[in-house]
Parts: sequence; C-alpha cells; structure tokens
Amino acid sequence: MTVLVVTNDFPPRQGGIETFVRSLCDELPELVVYTSHEPGDREYDATLPFPVVRDRTTMLLPTARITKNAVRLAKEHNADRVLFGAAAPLGLMGPALRRAGVQRIVAMTHGHETWWAGVPGARRALRRIGDAADTVTTVSSWCADRIAPALSPAAVRRMRRLTPGVDTARFFPGCGGEQVREGLGLEGAPVVACVSRLIPRKGQDTLIRAWPQVLAAVPSAMLLLVGGGPDRERLEGLVASLGVTSSVVFTGAIPWRDIPPYVDAADVFAMPCRTRRFGLEPEALGIVALEASATGKPVVIGDSGGAADTVRHGETGYLVDPYNPPAVAARLIELLTHPAKAAALGAEGRAWAQQNWTWTRSGAVLRELLDI
Repeated sequence: MTVLVVTNDFPPRQGGIETFVRSLCDELPELVVYTSHEPGDREYDATLPFPVVRDRTTMLLPTARITKNAVRLAKEHNADRVLFGAAAPLGLMGPALRRAGVQRIVAMTHGHETWWAGVPGARRALRRIGDAADTVTTVSSWCADRIAPALSPAAVRRMRRLTPGVDTARFFPGCGGEQVREGLGLEGAPVVACVSRLIPRKGQDTLIRAWPQVLAAVPSAMLLLVGGGPDRERLEGLVASLGVTSSVVFTGAIPWRDIPPYVDAADVFAMPCRTRRFGLEPEALGIVALEASATGKPVVIGDSGGAADTVRHGETGYLVDPYNPPAVAARLIELLTHPAKAAALGAEGRAWAQQNWTWTRSGAVLRELLDI
C-alpha cells in the first residue's frame, strides 16, 4: 500500500512542521512525496530512500493544475492512501483523490488551522476538508478544542491525536555541546539557548528583555540564539539598545542535521513563545522543547496554545508568561543558580521524552490511521 504524501512543509526548508512531516515519512513502508520547490531541493532529495516529486511552484495550493498532478501521481504510483502534511488548504483536494480511487485520507493539522476554524469562509473550507478525510489529526489538546467546532459532528468523531516525536538517538546529553561551546567561545559560561526561527511568535525578544536582570544575578551568563529569520535585525537592535551585546550570540541559520549539538550546548533551554494577532497565531505544540528535554535540558516555555503539552511544570521545566520578562528572568536565574535542580529537571525530561515522545509511537498511530 503506497502512501502519497502531499505537503508544502518539507526539507530542505526548516521548521517544526517540516521536521514532523519528514520524520513521519521514515515510518511509512512505501511512499511518494509531492511537494513544492525549494532552493537546494535537488541535492537534498538525492539523499532520500523514497521518490520526491517537486512542483514548479514554491507553494502548493488546491488549484485545478495541482489537483490534477496529485491525481496523476496517485495513479502512477498506485497510491491508495494519502497523507496531507497540512490539512488547510491542501485537504480540499480530497474529493478528487477519492474519485481517483484513493481509499484512505489522513489530513494533519498544526497551528494555522485554529484560525481557519474562527474565520467564516475558512471555517467552511475546513469543514469540507474534515468531511473529505477519514481522519483529521491534531497535535495538541488545545488545537483539538479549537478546530473541532468547525468540523461536522461525524468528522469530530473521527479526529485523532497525532503528535511529533523526538529522535532520542540524535538528541541526547553529550551529543556535541562542548564542541559548540568551544567554537563559539562559551567555555565555562552558564548558557541559556533558544533554538528556533527568529520570528516574533517565538519570543526571543522576551529573552533579550529579561537578559539584563539575568546578568545582574549571573554576570557570566550567555544567551545563545540559534537560527535565522526575518526578525534578526530587530532583535540585534534590541540587544544593542539594552547594552547586552557582549553576552548575546546569534549563530544564524543552522542546518537541521546539525541542530542537536546546539541544544546540548545549553544549561537551560528557553523559548517563551506567545500567541499573536488576536489569537490567530498560536504555538501549536513546539517540538524543539521536546528535543531539548530529550537532550537532558530543563526547559522554560511560553504559555501559548498547545505549548503547555511540551513541559511538565515543575518536573521537566517551567511554563511561563511570555509577556512578562521579569517572570521569565526569575525562572532562568533559578535554574542557572541551582545547577543540581536544573540537572534533575533535565533528567526527568529525558526520561519523559524517551517514554512518551518517540517517532516509533507516532509512526504506529499514523499507520493505524492509514490502515497499513
């Protein structure tokens, strides 16, 4: 049984959804991926053990042409199962694929479908997507609560939780952090790291605003901001205006395969993510927090959307108000000045990730939903 994976979210583009979709592909026995064009995709695709068909566009939309291509690929590869990497809007192709002989359709949701559920026209489209799919999946209980009212009662009954996992063989204590520290000149310093795209929702500016208070208590502390993105110039300006330039390091974009050592370089992992745009832009889950737990790091995570599912407050780290820099600073200071407590939280997080957040577990759920 071949699965046709239709997605815009696929490497070499980096992000949580891209990691989610790509890792699930490793859990499927036979598949073909239909996705959009990205710089560097030819070299990346050559390394994969399954075929990838790239459309000429940089964004797949359920147009007549792209729907026709998806139907053609399903027939050429005898794909009788379809996985939509993101339900909205690609799931609107579901009825055409059904008519082409596809027997099972699973449509994954993440964070952006929560605002679709609240906008009248998009809400109607989401209902059509749910009716065309055998299952609509959600990554967190928070997302499920907000998406369900947009679906028909029958589609709600078919909803299932499908969460990302963590590769604990890649993310583990001692997976290269010392080398990163040496390369960045951070040897011996207490390090708080945030590994994420530099966009306002991830809350790097909250960390920067909290940093003078952290330095007052821990003068040798360093803030490591790993990732690239459109918010870098603004963040660098904020660092300069607060006079903390010498204690903040920007790495720029790091390839996905090289991320684990940068997580391991931290004493504390922090991402005070927040909900923006009047609730339309939440953090659906936050896989990077789970990767940090798997690496044995205590985590400080913003209370946004489904992010609360990625931390056991007081056991693997802390959930914080992302709009309150002093409160964020207080938690960072607590962990930096009590290394034994930080280590205990990190160890508990590692055990939790190994037991509850594995790709093997996620893959088993997906195969059940696809009936393969």
